[in-house]
Amino acid sequence: MENTFPVYKVDAIVQFFRTDVLTGQEAKHFAKSDITPNPKPEVIQRLYMRILQLLYGFRPECHYLAPLSENIQCPMLYECAIPVMSVYLSMCQFLPMCHVYDFSLNDLLNPKPKRTITILSGIQNFLHFRKQRLEIIAGHQQSFRAEMDKLQAYTRGIKEAEKKIEKLMIIPPEQQAEAKELAAALKEVNSATMQESQEVVRSFLHVDQRKTLDQRKLEVATQKDEIAKLKSQIVESPEEVKNEMEKMKENIKNIKNSKELSDEMLVDLQIKVQCASQGESDIQVILKQLHDLQASMCKTNQQKEEVQSLAALSETLQKELKGLSNEEGQLKRALAMKLDKESKQQIRRQKKKELKDQHVQNIIGQYDKIHEKREEIVDRIKHINSETRQFKEKMQKLRDTCNQNSEKAQAIYDRLLTTLEQYHKRIENIVMEGTADMMKMKTVF
Repeated sequence: MENTFPVYKVDAIVQFFRTDVLTGQEAKHFAKSDITPNPKPEVIQRLYMRILQLLYGFRPECHYLAPLSENIQCPMLYECAIPVMSVYLSMCQFLPMCHVYDFSLNDLLNPKPKRTITILSGIQNFLHFRKQRLEIIAGHQQSFRAEMDKLQAYTRGIKEAEKKIEKLMIIPPEQQAEAKELAAALKEVNSATMQESQEVVRSFLHVDQRKTLDQRKLEVATQKDEIAKLKSQIVESPEEVKNEMEKMKENIKNIKNSKELSDEMLVDLQIKVQCASQGESDIQVILKQLHDLQASMCKTNQQKEEVQSLAALSETLQKELKGLSNEEGQLKRALAMKLDKESKQQIRRQKKKELKDQHVQNIIGQYDKIHEKREEIVDRIKHINSETRQFKEKMQKLRDTCNQNSEKAQAIYDRLLTTLEQYHKRIENIVMEGTADMMKMKTVF
């Protein structure tokens, strides 16, 4: 079968189990040599026990306890088999969750390196997945608690806002008369402003009429100049001149009358302009008051909008609270069911414990006998160990003497070599001298 999980390296496996599974001295002593090239069965079994303790809270000491009948012959033989079989059965239940389906006793008693690496990598992958899931669950729990705190804060804020809204909406009896007076004053101010605005419009119309009169005066003056020029150029009859003079007098009277009327109108307009300036100052004051009232109304509208938003939030939060309350009810029911199951299981466990205690008492008697035998064996082992120590000390002494003798022989050998080299050098010198004497003798003869 192909693996559905990654096979990690031995160094990564050792580092992971040191940090996440093992503790104390076990983590320090656990090394790469315990897995490869020849896995140690005791270390592997102990590692599986720690994995089961991490996952199920099943201590390693519990694997050595098993109920035994009184009439079993040689119970010492079962001491080694009980922990191995309990670890084997529990690992057979656990490893299918890690997608390892072919776990056997040979993986505990005579583990092989490749096989142990695949099993440990599957367990490591499962533990990584378990760690991630636990972190996600813890994050969900924290977010749920934070949301519950927010809900409580929102409910408190909503209650306080509702109280403030009630206070703002209700006018106290002391201020109700003032509020009515202010409303009446506002109506009067609005009516007065409308009347004054109409009067100002009328005054502007009179000013326009005055401007038109001034223009007509200018036109009359220009016409007079033109008439004087024409009189100087044309000689008219006395009757026509009289008629024209009468007409001119009538025109001058009309102009004087219109001038007097325009002066009266000017005085009236000046009086009205002064009244209008005073009215404008009053209107500005009233406008400031109106702006203040508008600002206060805007604030009240904003407060109303905030109140509405808070009300909407309160409704949504109430719905969420209802949903959460329903979930709490479901969780409480589930907890009640679990508690009932746990109570039943505790009753069963108590019964099993009573039976186990009876078996344990029987086993303790057997263990006492076994311990006595063990003590005898331990004494024998101690005696044998003392004898082996003495034998090792003798061997060490003999080794020391041998080393000393070998050193002496080596020194003698070195001396002999040096003397032989000196002797050979002397012989060579003698031979050289003899050959030289022979050569001299040959030359002489």
